[in-house]
Amino acid sequence: MAERPIRVGNFSGYLGDRWSAIAEVLAGDPIDVLAGDYLAEITLAPLAGRFQDDPSRGYVERFVDQIRPHLAEIVRRGIRVVTNAGGFNPAGLARALREIAAAEGFALNVAYVEGDNLLNRLDDIQSAGHRLEHLDTDASLRDWEQKPIAANAYLGGWGIASALREGADIVVCGRVTDASLIVGPAAWWHDWGHDDWDALAGAVVAGHVIECGPQAVGGNFSGFMSVPGIERPGFPIAEVAADGSCVITKHGRDGGTVTVDTVTAQLVYEIQGPLYFNPDVTVHVDSAVLRPAGHDRVAITGVRGAPPPPTAKIAIFAVIGFQTVQTVYVTAPDVEAKVELLGKQVAAMVDDDVQVQVTRIGSLPNDPATQWEATVPVRIMALASERHQLAAERFADGIYGLYLSSYPGFYHDGGAKRVVEPHVRIEYWPALLPVELVDHRVVLDDGRTIDVETPPRTQLLRQPRDPEPAPLTPSGTEVSRPLGDVAFARSGDKGGNCNVGIWVSNPEAWPWLRQALSSSGFRQLVPEYADLDIVRHELPSLHAVHFVIRGLLGRGGSSNTRVDQVGKAVGEYIRSRHLDIPAELLSGADRGE
Repeated sequence: MAERPIRVGNFSGYLGDRWSAIAEVLAGDPIDVLAGDYLAEITLAPLAGRFQDDPSRGYVERFVDQIRPHLAEIVRRGIRVVTNAGGFNPAGLARALREIAAAEGFALNVAYVEGDNLLNRLDDIQSAGHRLEHLDTDASLRDWEQKPIAANAYLGGWGIASALREGADIVVCGRVTDASLIVGPAAWWHDWGHDDWDALAGAVVAGHVIECGPQAVGGNFSGFMSVPGIERPGFPIAEVAADGSCVITKHGRDGGTVTVDTVTAQLVYEIQGPLYFNPDVTVHVDSAVLRPAGHDRVAITGVRGAPPPPTAKIAIFAVIGFQTVQTVYVTAPDVEAKVELLGKQVAAMVDDDVQVQVTRIGSLPNDPATQWEATVPVRIMALASERHQLAAERFADGIYGLYLSSYPGFYHDGGAKRVVEPHVRIEYWPALLPVELVDHRVVLDDGRTIDVETPPRTQLLRQPRDPEPAPLTPSGTEVSRPLGDVAFARSGDKGGNCNVGIWVSNPEAWPWLRQALSSSGFRQLVPEYADLDIVRHELPSLHAVHFVIRGLLGRGGSSNTRVDQVGKAVGEYIRSRHLDIPAELLSGADRGE
């Protein structure tokens, strides 16, 4: 077991993160492992379509070009690299990296993790009696009218640990959990056992915090106005100790900051409640204790773990049709009438079975001072089962042809390229499968394989249901102000559900927050969600209330038709809502200004 913590530096939080990230991280503070996360439900979907069209692809080709200039330096410094950029073809990515190393004449040991791809086994799995029920609807997969094009289990970190133990310089993965990119290196470094539940849970928390890159150092943070260097925040580092405790920090040369609040934002992000289920361990998120540990350093201690669930999560995707979007602009006056006319004209362009959504975005002041204050964008989305129904001549050209025959002031953005052709619409089906049916293995550089053992023990736990707090009884002076004047928030997607964590940095505000944001208080604050199933949890150690808004994102981000497709702005919308706040909390609030 190593005496010092392992230092894992993140260099990617999603497919599309900064191109220069690897160069930035290598120029920063010392690290032992580079970890890059590229996958999510919404990024797996297009990769699945690409892999179906060409089985030689399906991995993140961008990663190859990103890392190519730095491979020699990574080998020279002995830095290990772990990434899920393998997507649907980790063997293909490993082969591409080996070919680069051979062509440039340096030694590079590349291993890959496989076994997550279950597409060709779906029929056998169902024939054996596993219904693969949708996690939100309980419907059986056989009831789905669509033909799956991808089915991948979420693997844990032990395959990564095995590959590193066998000397791999780079470990390429497909669909491992995001946190596994940190759990695997930490388990290897500290030689943990498969039942070191608390240590594993601490590593999952560390991974969950840094998996999204700059978000941990002030990016996408409610208090962004107080973050130094927010114009270009850097990437985070997790220092994971032998007991699983960690310190979250950043490269000193880069912008951003690491505070208890920026770390809390990640802890409450994209979870389903106080229990965070991972393939290697169940994490009690509500046991985490955060404290400052120096400049841009936050320590996370006390994290408790329990055996993982007896099931593995599976992400299944299928093509369900095609979609296209056009955006036009409407200028006051008579905005409602103009949007109504536009909707009728667009509906007349398409077949009866084509769905059209016309969405007005924003509102106008009573007396706009400029043309742009008097203008709202209007999004026109069309959904169809067949591509030809949305062909350019039937939809995009039709909308473009409204310039002289629609409402006064009709126009597109003349500086933007017009969207012409529709693209595939892919739906997400989350399900569970007994973990012993997942073949988790490692393929080493020399062709040897290692089968990864299943957890030594599993445990079926349920998310707790916290009792509702007592009704809020005002005491003293209250002021109607936005919730964001006293609270931070972070929201995200978990399939078709949106989660949002809302917390206060002032401990004195916590009793008020938990009472003000009871289930009924939350529904009053955001009445547009009132008809949805809303699950509430409390995280007292984080001074946070957590909500899961079930069904807000339809059947998942890849097919959801909301403008805010994966709920990233839901937390900020909630912070904009007004409620009665005690004056003494406002006077002492850290408003991020």
